[in-house]
Amino acid sequence: MYQLQFKPADKTPKYKQIVQSVITDIERGMLRKGDQLPSISEMSEEYYLARDTVEKAYRELRERGFITSVQGKGYYVQSKEATKIKILMVLNKLSSYKKIIYYAFLEALGDQATVDLHIHHYNTSLFQEIMEKNLGKYNYYVIMPHFTQDTDDAACLKILNSIPPDELVLLDKDIPALKHKCLAVFQDFDKDISGALEEAADDLLLKYQRMVLILPSDGNYPAEIAWGFRTFCINHQKDYAVKENAMNEIIEPGTAYVVVRETDLVELVKKVRQTSYLLGREIGIISFNETPLKELLGMTVITTDFVSMGRTAAQLLLDKQHEKVRNPFYMIRRGSL
Repeated sequence: MYQLQFKPADKTPKYKQIVQSVITDIERGMLRKGDQLPSISEMSEEYYLARDTVEKAYRELRERGFITSVQGKGYYVQSKEATKIKILMVLNKLSSYKKIIYYAFLEALGDQATVDLHIHHYNTSLFQEIMEKNLGKYNYYVIMPHFTQDTDDAACLKILNSIPPDELVLLDKDIPALKHKCLAVFQDFDKDISGALEEAADDLLLKYQRMVLILPSDGNYPAEIAWGFRTFCINHQKDYAVKENAMNEIIEPGTAYVVVRETDLVELVKKVRQTSYLLGREIGIISFNETPLKELLGMTVITTDFVSMGRTAAQLLLDKQHEKVRNPFYMIRRGSL
């Protein structure tokens, strides 16, 4: 028997919930042309609804061409399966990097899917609200699960576990604690940064005895970035420090900086230019995440491939694969190191 996506406590009118449930299941391919729906009596008894409510819903569905009625037999799905996959993408913020992922994802999907975009702004309550309103209405839910460092992990897990694993796609960050395996294209921030720095350990970084990571604690950046940085420095016996910002930094020769935030990058470059030290010889700078401006300025970067992340997620989704794929992360060498 057909299972209606119905929430009695929802403020949406009950007849509208019936209409939306049937349309969504047609679009998702769960209801196909010719499938019979429960009778008005069966629907009203099963979900404790007034007959008038069910009649109103079926009438709207019939008028919109989704179902048809056969006298003496009942109601049947009339629409064909949806030709396009429906996807809800929920990002933590809409930065320039997230836009790259988003547009690469759209391009790789082509005309095979439609994508609705929401932003949860690192807010668990807002994320929960978005999911409660939209669960059951899409074929796939593409989630970027970055939240503030003081977020209740159990609350996030509960929301993510409420999404069927074959419909969940994780972007940028994996969540190993999930109950079931799902598709994920992620950065392994700890191993990524240490691995990228290893690429320059035997040449460009040899001339620097000290390394400083400038990582704001108030920017919701993954703590694993600092872990990977410390691992590299300890393994290569370099003095190191992790600092909040570049404002009070005293520039000393033989120091290489790893800078996450662009405002700190600007501040650091200004400070170096106020000294007689040469960038790339006595002072080194490595910036997080590639941009055209950093390329123009000759800035060495360690970066993930944002285009690849979007494309890979889209292709795996279209192929109905549930793999976990670590996204490429590497160093682009330029004159600042």
